[in-house]
Amino acid sequence: MTTITTDYLVIGAGALGMAFADTLLAETGAHITIVDRHARPGGHWNDAYPFVALHQPSATYGVASRALGSGTIDAHGPNAGLYELATGPEVTAYFNAVMQQHFLPSGRVTYHPMSTYEGDGRIVSILSGKETRVQVRKRLVDATFIGTVVPSTQRPAFKVAQGVELVPPNALPALWMHESPAPRPFVVIGAGKTSMDTIVFLLQAGASPDDIIWVKPRETWLWNRKHTQPGMEFFVQTLGGFTTMLEAAATARTAEEIFLTLEREGIFLRVDPSVRADMFHYPTISEGEVALLRRVKNVLRKGHVREITRHGLVFDAGVHEIGGNPIYVNCTATAFTRRAPEPVFSDNRILLQMVRVPNVVLSGAMAAWVEAHGKDDAEKNRLCPAVPFPDRMEDWPATLLGNLMSEGAALSHPALMAWQNACRLNPAGKLVSLVPEDDAEKQAILARVSAAIMPAIANLQKLVKQVG
Repeated sequence: MTTITTDYLVIGAGALGMAFADTLLAETGAHITIVDRHARPGGHWNDAYPFVALHQPSATYGVASRALGSGTIDAHGPNAGLYELATGPEVTAYFNAVMQQHFLPSGRVTYHPMSTYEGDGRIVSILSGKETRVQVRKRLVDATFIGTVVPSTQRPAFKVAQGVELVPPNALPALWMHESPAPRPFVVIGAGKTSMDTIVFLLQAGASPDDIIWVKPRETWLWNRKHTQPGMEFFVQTLGGFTTMLEAAATARTAEEIFLTLEREGIFLRVDPSVRADMFHYPTISEGEVALLRRVKNVLRKGHVREITRHGLVFDAGVHEIGGNPIYVNCTATAFTRRAPEPVFSDNRILLQMVRVPNVVLSGAMAAWVEAHGKDDAEKNRLCPAVPFPDRMEDWPATLLGNLMSEGAALSHPALMAWQNACRLNPAGKLVSLVPEDDAEKQAILARVSAAIMPAIANLQKLVKQVG
């Protein structure tokens, strides 16, 4: 058995853990040990379907010290006119390059892939069973708390009869190897972004919309990607959209009223505006993708699937028969594990969580900066409060309020704000810091933001109390 000593033991080499380690490496002289069960860095990106891509622009993802992508704007496809989105393979290659070309050459990072942390300072290799004892001088950093889950790593919550072909989206690009006859229809189960990615993939690969059945247990709100762009040429859409969000939050009597206002302004979207949506997990999507999704007319809204039989789908309300030679695509993974937020900093542990929802990587980098420069855990938790991730539309006021309070805490610390505004993972901060004083249009938007923040906070507090 080998014994090693380190300052920080980071459990998880996904985006959150990698962003934390990168900033800690830049801001301190600490030694970091990273443990992950995957063979390469990148966390759930290693398990995701091969046609997956970022929701957000590549320019705002990854670690602070290394750019992802080329910063170009797509010229074709459903994302045309918006900043490029890295594919899953590009993301995993990027995180591997960060590890191999930056972390390990620093001499201050030790990496244990295909290993698990068993507690009590024990790292165990999945392949050999070899145990390594680690003595942590400062803190254990848990980057697994939010628990990202994808369909390929999660069992379905419904029964599946023998002989039924149920696959994760990962299997679809390999259908050319499928035994004849070719499967049809494609029954896509799930209402979230994974199901949307799957349907867009099928349509772009040549499937007929008439051969797709979309099983949607819930209806979700979508964030228009046009209003999340990092470049100054998108300032009006990005910061103007945020301004509209604050102004709506300042006066709305319900969460739904905010969503409907933002839909009228084109900031939030629904695939079918005639169906009430109650879910919001921050899926970010282009108008081009929504147009593709609207081509699928065979949509089943009968609640959650309880069982798949040889004849069709079983819902609480009854059975819906499926003819032909169907292939069922399970897109029902929950993405983030639903857990109540906890203090990020406590004694000898850092429990990484989102402090700016949905910006996972900025949250990890910010926690590292605060760990390096904060005075004590009380101040660190004040500067890095964990923000709850929403499930329902009614949950979102608490998330928006948490984001505003987190930003307000950072504003009280000039050095943290200076770092934030310079950090490439914080596009809005960088945009604000670059606005010329003589740019009347942009300055007017910033003035509206300033005027709306306090009324928004006050009204959001009321809306949160309504939910209880």
